[in-house]
Amino acid sequence: MDITKLYNVSADDIAAVAQKYTDPGEDNDFSAFLRSAVNQLDETNELLQRQENEEIKLSLGLSDNTHDLAIAQQKAYTALQYTVALRDRFLESYREIMQMQI
Repeated sequence: MDITKLYNVSADDIAAVAQKYTDPGEDNDFSAFLRSAVNQLDETNELLQRQENEEIKLSLGLSDNTHDLAIAQQKAYTALQYTVALRDRFLESYREIMQMQI
């Protein structure tokens, strides 16, 4: 399924990302899942650093734009919630695997 045709997306970058995540060869690959989890952690860390940088800029008086700070805080909060949910799901799956009898 090509997501670009469904939503009339024409940007090349979005089409490349859609192709990456709809590639049937990677759907069942555990390493792809693990790579996406690591990428999610990296993205969360990046968003948390952006939030901290915006807070420091505002504190030092280098910026008076509270709108950018609010956006950075919300993005970091949402990414952190998603990462925690991913971690919880991973731990739940791990516990289930450990309880399986061979």
